[in-house]
Amino acid sequence: MSFVTDTTSDLDARGTEDDAADQDANLDEIEDADDADEADDEDAGSGDGEAAKAASGGNGRAAADLFRESEIAADYVEGLLDILDYDGDIDELVVSGRPVVEVVEGGDGSGRRLQALVGQRGATLEALQELSRLAVFRQTGSPSRLLLDVGGYRALRRKELGAIAKNAAEKVKEYGEAVRLEPMSAFERKCVHDVINALPGVESESEGVEPSRRIVVRPVG
Repeated sequence: MSFVTDTTSDLDARGTEDDAADQDANLDEIEDADDADEADDEDAGSGDGEAAKAASGGNGRAAADLFRESEIAADYVEGLLDILDYDGDIDELVVSGRPVVEVVEGGDGSGRRLQALVGQRGATLEALQELSRLAVFRQTGSPSRLLLDVGGYRALRRKELGAIAKNAAEKVKEYGEAVRLEPMSAFERKCVHDVINALPGVESESEGVEPSRRIVVRPVG
């Protein structure tokens, strides 16, 4: 599959004051939408959650529109890979009503180089995801809940977070006291909430503000 991206013009345009203001507004809306995805986050009221879902397109956005978002993001990511002289295959998907772009090893031993796009604890990946969402916003005018993955990092991280969540739940049940986990990204918090939701006798909520927002697991009742 071939991609055509005007990365230079995108980077130049990103430097203007008007675009910077649009990007800041978009980041705020996306962050609200991500927080609304944390089903057990007691800080997100039902009204705020519905508003955030509406701002992000929610599940009402047509599948064709969602796939278009993944195409735009894929073009943008391909341009970045070209600049970095990194090789990788790019898949464009729509999963559970959400546009997804996956960058995978291209069979030429590029996996180790691609890991540089993940960074420590996925920090670089999260930054690239925000840039990809901004690229979508520039073309569509709407905030995107695009999910970007590189080298299968998110699947591996989900497994790790599942173990962390179960371990925290066991401690809560054993000692009857709340357990506070280390600060996590919105994606990581969502993974932990999903696991805790499926376990009896414990509940979870998020507290604090980015980048120090974390999950608290406590006994029910």
